Amino acid sequence: MAKILVIDDEKSIRNSLKEILEYENHSVELAANGIEGLEIIHKSNFDLIFCDIKMPEIDGIEVLKKIKPTNQTPVIMISGHGNIDTAVESIKLGAFDFIEKPLDLNRIILTIKHATEKASLQETTKHLSESISSKYKMIGHSKALEKVKNIIDKVAPTDARVLITGDNGTGKELVARQIHENSTRKLNPFIDVNCAAIPSELIESELFGHEKGAFTSAYKSKKGKFELANNGTLFLDEIGDMSLDTQAKMLRTLQENTISKVGGDGKIDVNVRVIAATNKNLQKEIAKGHFREDLYHRLSVILIKVPSLNERIDDIDELTYHFINIICNEMAIPKKEISKAAIEKLKERNWKGNIRELKNIIERLIILSDSSISEEDINNYT
Repeated sequence: MAKILVIDDEKSIRNSLKEILEYENHSVELAANGIEGLEIIHKSNFDLIFCDIKMPEIDGIEVLKKIKPTNQTPVIMISGHGNIDTAVESIKLGAFDFIEKPLDLNRIILTIKHATEKASLQETTKHLSESISSKYKMIGHSKALEKVKNIIDKVAPTDARVLITGDNGTGKELVARQIHENSTRKLNPFIDVNCAAIPSELIESELFGHEKGAFTSAYKSKKGKFELANNGTLFLDEIGDMSLDTQAKMLRTLQENTISKVGGDGKIDVNVRVIAATNKNLQKEIAKGHFREDLYHRLSVILIKVPSLNERIDDIDELTYHFINIICNEMAIPKKEISKAAIEKLKERNWKGNIRELKNIIERLIILSDSSISEEDINNYT
């Protein structure tokens, strides 16, 4: 059932639409002119609005101009004196549809269905986008973290390659996600590859794809991560563990913006933003001959060092409350309180495992503590 407003200066049209819409179980309000319609819109929210184009004082086009910039409710324009120019103008101004009088019952019902479905889809997409954005939000306001956020704000809108360094558990992938979510590529794929988790003999196939018969188990052609990330972002985690042979092919790909599948002769153009991350000191790896210096310079247009949790102790309060909310929601249990003394105790720890360790400890405390987490719980369970 939708809540619908009908704006029309013809009483017979208003009453006819009200009768039809209420028969379809919709809730209907009526306005006799544009001024009255705008007053009602400012006081209440509607799922759908029917608005006549030709009305005295304020016509339907003016009503549409006033409400569409800030109101995302679908508006269906109706008119007994319609023409192509009027219809085109109303659609350009944001109307969902244009229906000529006399109104056709089936057309009205079908238009309502399409309009409400689209509005519902837009709302779902908005919530999903907000959920994703919230999931990858960086929690904290310490000086060390604010420095990272400032760099992200500057680099995200560009296509510059980024090399993220930092210890395990500091949130390097989170930084990569933030860059992607704030970039012009955010509606395109974000593909992540853990270079340390893929056997060296399979990494090229994983990155660049392969043709059927390229090796024993290649029963069919396969797209690689570069192709899957086309027009989006490719995040190469633990790039310091990539073999020298793969590094050479990676360098060629970054230089030419093309890939060659394993077992293939042709080249495929790709438009991919590469963000890499590592917990290793690549300068030392270069000195040892384990990492190509030319590839390092290709990847490190922008360098971001993610601080350890020990470098951002001031963020432990926010991170703790954040993890309590998330974990309690996931477990479908009432949110647990934590004492200030307990938080101060957490700040005294040496966080070798960084944020990942903090999250694990908070989860353990939620499971093992009573209704609230005390300083004693910190002593007993950490």
